[in-house]
Amino acid sequence: MLRYSPRYVTATLTLLISVIGFGQTEASLDFKKADRQIIRLRPSSFPQLPLTIRQELNRRGCTIPQLWGEKTPHNVIKGSFIEPTELDWAVLCSVNRTSIILVFPNASISQVRELAREADRDSLQSEGGTQIGYSRQILPIGPKQIRQYQTWGGEASSPLPMNHQGIEDAFVGKSSAVLYFYQGKWRVFTGAD
Repeated sequence: MLRYSPRYVTATLTLLISVIGFGQTEASLDFKKADRQIIRLRPSSFPQLPLTIRQELNRRGCTIPQLWGEKTPHNVIKGSFIEPTELDWAVLCSVNRTSIILVFPNASISQVRELAREADRDSLQSEGGTQIGYSRQILPIGPKQIRQYQTWGGEASSPLPMNHQGIEDAFVGKSSAVLYFYQGKWRVFTGAD
């Protein structure tokens, strides 16, 4: 059985709507070419990252994919993602056109967490006309905002006692998921719609 990520389904639906709405043919939107043209920055573009993390990213062959149309480097974040008293780093790492969120607990490279692997192509969307842009972004998110998203989505708030930040994994302009670490596991909650 084939399995498609939620982003792939959303991107496909967006493409179909744009084809129907604007009379474009699928051939006029070249997603393979757009995937090759995603701006991916080297770890050295993020001097705020601890040197050991930059070295680990280089060792893994990581580049950091950038949102279409954004000028300021992003998709490298810090926050208390595991424990409320520690400062962690999270990086969207792209290798061979597939991205994964790497979490460095307490800025250490010894127990890196790997989350939400996804083909970069699944985060492409039409930006109008024949323009296609990369639209995946990670952001730190606090417990209050996580619960607000759940309220907006009509979900009951999570019964988890949230005392630290989560990571919002956004398909910008479409939807997001929230990754939250609790009792040794990463939980996934609905984010923005």
